[in-house]
Amino acid sequence: MAVADYEVVIGLEVHCQLSTETKMFTDCAYHVGAESNALTDAYSWGLPGTLPVPNQRAVEYALRLGLALGCAIRPVSRWARKHYFYPDLPKGYQITQSDLPYAQGGAVEIPDRGAADSEGFATKTVRLHHIHMEEDAGKNTHGGHGSEGLSLIDYNRAGAPLVEIVSEPDLRSAVEAADYMRELRQLVRTLGISEANMEEGTLRCDANVSLRRRELAGSETYGTRCEIKNLNSFKFLEAAILAEIRRQADLLDRGEAVVQSTLSYDTARDQTKIMRTKEAAADYRYFPEPDMPALRISKAMLEAARAAVPELPWARRRRLLSLGLSTYDAGVLSAEQGLAAYFDDALAALKPGGEGTAKLACNWITGDLLKLVNGHGHAIEDCPVTPSWLAELIALVEDGTISRRAGKEVLDKSYAEARSPAAIVERDGYRQVSDTGAIEAMIREVVAANPKQLAQLLGGKDKLRGFFVGQVMKRSKGQANPKVVQEVLATVLAEHRDSSSD
Repeated sequence: MAVADYEVVIGLEVHCQLSTETKMFTDCAYHVGAESNALTDAYSWGLPGTLPVPNQRAVEYALRLGLALGCAIRPVSRWARKHYFYPDLPKGYQITQSDLPYAQGGAVEIPDRGAADSEGFATKTVRLHHIHMEEDAGKNTHGGHGSEGLSLIDYNRAGAPLVEIVSEPDLRSAVEAADYMRELRQLVRTLGISEANMEEGTLRCDANVSLRRRELAGSETYGTRCEIKNLNSFKFLEAAILAEIRRQADLLDRGEAVVQSTLSYDTARDQTKIMRTKEAAADYRYFPEPDMPALRISKAMLEAARAAVPELPWARRRRLLSLGLSTYDAGVLSAEQGLAAYFDDALAALKPGGEGTAKLACNWITGDLLKLVNGHGHAIEDCPVTPSWLAELIALVEDGTISRRAGKEVLDKSYAEARSPAAIVERDGYRQVSDTGAIEAMIREVVAANPKQLAQLLGGKDKLRGFFVGQVMKRSKGQANPKVVQEVLATVLAEHRDSSSD
């Protein structure tokens, strides 16, 4: 039986590290990239006598996320201890939330690749089961460091604040799973609560995968799920899910049962491997955290978090589409909060125009400007060309003051010098010549100097029109208005046709 005869059912458990200055239950500093074991304290090491105190900023960030995703926020939630032994967990348990997480329900919108709606951006809704807060474990490094089999532990990350976003089993392909992760990454970055860098481990996930016969699609009957742990890139997320689909399909085709298991993904062999079997909540011996009271969320906390939630990525994309932008352009501009804000500010600085105004601003930003920004290794927030300066440049090109080609040169200088485009145009003489009298004089000089080409043009070799335009632009040192040159050239050529016919 082919893989296509099965429907894939996927749910993701996404771990997102919050960008707070200190850890989840202690005032120990934390940031990514510090020297190993430099950011630890007695609590991080799990020493006796230490007591946990929740990080207020982490709670505020978690509330923003829950509200942005449309979750129901519990006014009272509870902390719990999740017990398991692993070298990177010094206490022997992890403080998390179990039966009463702070956020319930909610949903994530992902692109629906198989549909199109009237707005040009179709989405599929992936339901969430809940979101809970917890602390991270340390980081193990196995092998390397000049000694095969050596394992090292970095406790810097131990106790870092996390939210775990648990979806319902609504995803139906590896591609959808990657799309879901991308949407979450974009959302938490937009909210300003996490760097969400999968390579650094501040965003990672576990994937629950099961198969069922195609005829059972849409029912409540599911296959046996297996969980792939610690996937930290979009590429490996897709590859691991595809590998697990193949493994389960092979078992079912042979008439064998899929055993509920926890898996790892071997990137070198492109295979999932069983780490342990039949892991369940009971194995963790959850019980209420005795050293902390219940977490109570006041109305004031909720309102403050709600006020801090900006325009969300999927809402922004729809707004950009309504301005006449393509789905691709809307996706690029809404990918990062800073880029979206730059576009909005530049568009606001432009004089109201026709339907093409937004597209015009988009083209300059996503083409010419981002080329400079990326080439200099800058973030858009650090771009020396302000949104109002870019709007000024666009206006200079559109009203014919300077040519499009000159506009690119002016943009380069504006970026390099942090000087306004208008000042550069005046200083360096980029203003176009649009005086018809002056342009006509240049055209007549060019025509008189090139009788052979004129005869060929009048004889039907229309491509030579570009030759005459080029000669006029050269004579004017690039400052003649190309549109005016074309118009006046047509008039001069008409005169020569009339005289030759006489």
